[in-house]
Amino acid sequence: MVDLVVRSRRVVSAGAIAPAAIHITGGRIERVAAWDDVPARATLEDMGELAVLPGIVDTHVHLNEPGRTEWEGFATATRAAAIGGVTTLVDMPLNSIPPTTTREGFAAKRAAAKGQCSVDVGFWGGVVPGNSGELAGMVADGVRGFKCFLVDSGVEEFGWVGEQHLAIAMPILAGLDRPLLVHAEVAGPIDAAAAALMGADPCKYATYLASRPPGAEEQAIAMVTELCRATHARTHIVHHSAASALPQLAAAKAAGLPLSAETCPHYLHFTAERIPDGATAFKCAPPIREAANREALWAALASGVLDFVASDHSPCTPSLKALEAGDFVAAWGGVSGLQLALPVIWTEASARGHSLVQIVKWMCEGPARLAGFTGRKGAIVAGADADLVVFDDTARSTVTAASVHHRHKVTPYAGETLRGVVHATYLRGCRVAEDGKTIHSDLGALL
Repeated sequence: MVDLVVRSRRVVSAGAIAPAAIHITGGRIERVAAWDDVPARATLEDMGELAVLPGIVDTHVHLNEPGRTEWEGFATATRAAAIGGVTTLVDMPLNSIPPTTTREGFAAKRAAAKGQCSVDVGFWGGVVPGNSGELAGMVADGVRGFKCFLVDSGVEEFGWVGEQHLAIAMPILAGLDRPLLVHAEVAGPIDAAAAALMGADPCKYATYLASRPPGAEEQAIAMVTELCRATHARTHIVHHSAASALPQLAAAKAAGLPLSAETCPHYLHFTAERIPDGATAFKCAPPIREAANREALWAALASGVLDFVASDHSPCTPSLKALEAGDFVAAWGGVSGLQLALPVIWTEASARGHSLVQIVKWMCEGPARLAGFTGRKGAIVAGADADLVVFDDTARSTVTAASVHHRHKVTPYAGETLRGVVHATYLRGCRVAEDGKTIHSDLGALL
């Protein structure tokens, strides 16, 4: 017996937008049928001309709980995710105390998350100096893969690694068939830039931009590419920013290496030229670069050099953003944007002639593939979880403090008018959010 049919004249499935009826049984998609195929006893929810997409999969979210829940926690982040059409997210291993770098730390993370998630949540572990003996155990316990930093992470609990550490960890991960996610900046060019910027005004965005030069990304990607070539470990570059390093990624893909890369909404929407001095809500690492750099990232996404988009939602308390001082050096680096990722990307993608088919490729299918969720998440196909987003792709809305449901309201998107409004979000066939409000806040599973 089919429990529920969700239909629309515009369902995004199998690389096309077409009329369809999605048959849902027991929280899973039984089949994608013709628009007028509705079993007599099934509940019908007809979305008319509104687009129906797979739930967004966001594989780069900093939840910070336990230990720094005042920055963001499972309850607040997953509610915001549901309101924004994100039905699956994967939590980053740093910023929580303890970090997810040991089996014990992972157990604490799962215990903290239990019972307070509005959407499904998976977990990345961390590679830090000296924890190679923990990796296999964390995989056995359920982590989807591992994140590392090649430069100071900003928190003392999560150390950064060098080539010698990765030469140990990456063969282990290759054997475990789990990806390594790399914050691809190295310290050398950053340290050199810091020395050259002594005495520069820390409130000018140009000072901060110059402090994280593209060379830091270029050198990091060169190093991990060679390690990927030597170990055949699946390697993924997170939050890619520097257009000058795109040829390296293209060459690695052409050589058949198991290397992928993501970029983020803030790199695809904002430009350095538009960021006011003192506006520390925009600070992130790597930084938001110039307009020409943004267009190169869009071209790389369209061509497949960049694989997908993830939010890198990295919030903190307002005081840590040094908002009153406007000091980019003192401010915590991280953009808050989990709830807004879909309309931000649709605003920019539609302006460049892309369709909702590409949105699904970049925000659903690609992230699901990285985290090992293909077949279960990221597509409207038979057998997958019935995670759906009902999206009004023609409506516009302006981001206000009242509309933001993250724990804190500090975001560089404040005041931005975006195209696309999430009308409703379904998690495994249950409507969990609609029109900017959550309906259920505890149905999320720990994946």
